[in-house]
Amino acid sequence: MSSHAGQIDHHHDPSTSTGIPNKKLMFWAFLASDCMFFGTLISTHLVYRQHPPPETHDPTKVFDISLTSFSTFILLMSSLMMALAVNAIQRGNVRATRSSLLVTILFGLIFLGCQVFEFTDFVYEKHMTLTNSIFGSTFFTLTGTHGTHVAIGVLWLGLMYVRSFKPAGAHGSAWLVRTFAHVLVFAAAAALMFIFIVPGVLHIFISGHSAGDFLSHNAGPLAGEAVALALLWVFARPRGPVEFDERHAIDVESMGLYWHFVDIVWIVIFTAVYLLEYI
Repeated sequence: MSSHAGQIDHHHDPSTSTGIPNKKLMFWAFLASDCMFFGTLISTHLVYRQHPPPETHDPTKVFDISLTSFSTFILLMSSLMMALAVNAIQRGNVRATRSSLLVTILFGLIFLGCQVFEFTDFVYEKHMTLTNSIFGSTFFTLTGTHGTHVAIGVLWLGLMYVRSFKPAGAHGSAWLVRTFAHVLVFAAAAALMFIFIVPGVLHIFISGHSAGDFLSHNAGPLAGEAVALALLWVFARPRGPVEFDERHAIDVESMGLYWHFVDIVWIVIFTAVYLLEYI
């Protein structure tokens, strides 16, 4: 922990006349534009919902509200962990920041895995696709866009996590190669988690298949995940002082603003797209 923890240094991020750092002010402007973008998508879905054509699927027969409620809870808990990460870096506690970032990443991957499972079920079991109904078009466009935002957020969190290991005064090709390898391993672990492992686990609980079926069908991804996690543990071993400290709090705060925004948008989507169908 830094000896001057608690004193946030914005020397490299000059504040505007409003007293808000430039990075944060520009990020608020970006989020405002993204808010209008999601507002358009949500409004479009609600408008077409009022006048569905005859071939439109019955949402209550397509949705699995318990699964979506679970993924919503997971995403909300990720906001708590993101807030803890911001608080930790403001106090100069890099170790706690990393732990909170990792849990936030894990929750984000679980949410994405639930969405992969849900989309697969809708397409192959419920036969609702992007092109065979207006409801499917607006639903997949809206929720898919939000899922893309979550995936970008997970990538950003991962890059911030890797960045926190940069040694103090590091320069040259050796550090760049190590960082590039760290990012690749992290990306592989994340992809295996939300594409194969989380959907596979959900398939066991929802479809009633045995754990043996899961292991036999996902032996490759599980082995790859084990190797990736082992390598991440090696990369995370202490190697002396790091450059990352409370002076970088503004970067973590900006990332936190994005993550909280994504969570708030999902609350609106969950209410307008899912819950509204059961009222």
